[in-house]
Amino acid sequence: MKRCKSAALLLSMVFALALTGCVAPNIKLFSDAKDPLAERVLSGKSDPKILVLPIKGVISNMPERDFIRDRPSMLQEVVSHLDKAGRDGKVAALVLVINSPGGSAGASDILYNEIVSFKQRTGAKVVAVMMDMATSGAYYASLAADYILAHPNTVTGSVGVMLLRPDVSGLMDKLGVEIHAQTSGRNKDMGSPFRSASDEEFAIFQGVADSIAGRFLSLVEKHRKPDAASMELISTARIFPASLALEHRLIDGIGYMDKALETARSLAGLPDDAKVIAYRRSDFPDDNIYNMSTMQALPGRPLVDLGLPAYWSRLAPGYYYLWLPGVE
Repeated sequence: MKRCKSAALLLSMVFALALTGCVAPNIKLFSDAKDPLAERVLSGKSDPKILVLPIKGVISNMPERDFIRDRPSMLQEVVSHLDKAGRDGKVAALVLVINSPGGSAGASDILYNEIVSFKQRTGAKVVAVMMDMATSGAYYASLAADYILAHPNTVTGSVGVMLLRPDVSGLMDKLGVEIHAQTSGRNKDMGSPFRSASDEEFAIFQGVADSIAGRFLSLVEKHRKPDAASMELISTARIFPASLALEHRLIDGIGYMDKALETARSLAGLPDDAKVIAYRRSDFPDDNIYNMSTMQALPGRPLVDLGLPAYWSRLAPGYYYLWLPGVE
């Protein structure tokens, strides 16, 4: 008992010293974004290689820092992996392991473009394998893949956009507080949370949403080529179980990680014992393809805390390719 208390006390002291910067600079209790990505072989012995890259959580280009370590944004972390793989001429295939409800429209589009650019630079084949969900912006990113595989219980789809715009004008009225804005044009302060939007502003917001959604739908038509009836259903922005997603050509197949790796090997013409690798910032005992431990961060701080659950309150105002019930 005394040994346990002594060990706990020592660990607490070291932790406190680390936080205050009083320990030697070569002592590191936690890995963070400053640690370099290092290749870890998960299986196989021969080159070329298949890189397994997790894409998890809300897609964002906003980094976050907690009191222990720096956390890069999802976009920054994924691009770091793609850049490292692009410098390795032996990486012939990429398996994207996606578990995400989507995210901001801009970050989702950039992620899609980065994957397309990686394919063009390297000639590598890309397989997207969906875990629990790959909705909205996460599905958008998967459109860059040569083959899309869903697990039997995957939820996907939600092909559309929404505008998150807080309106606290009712609260301000109850508090007896007024905020006045002097503007150079009647629409300059549109979207202000301190007043309700006019009919004209609603129309403008809807026009922007339709335009951003139109790009998403055009990419679905380009990459997936659904028939007219399927496209009409997809454009309602509904979600799909894996079986229905396959029926409407949103995905190419249903299966598990072994099928994703088999497909990657087949598309890239690789041997059965090709190395399967991942990039990590830390060592993990018994590491394998289901390790989703990449540093992918939360969005920025909210404009107004409305007491919403976890991720909901962290979403800044803006346009999102996001399925909100999927946000934890």
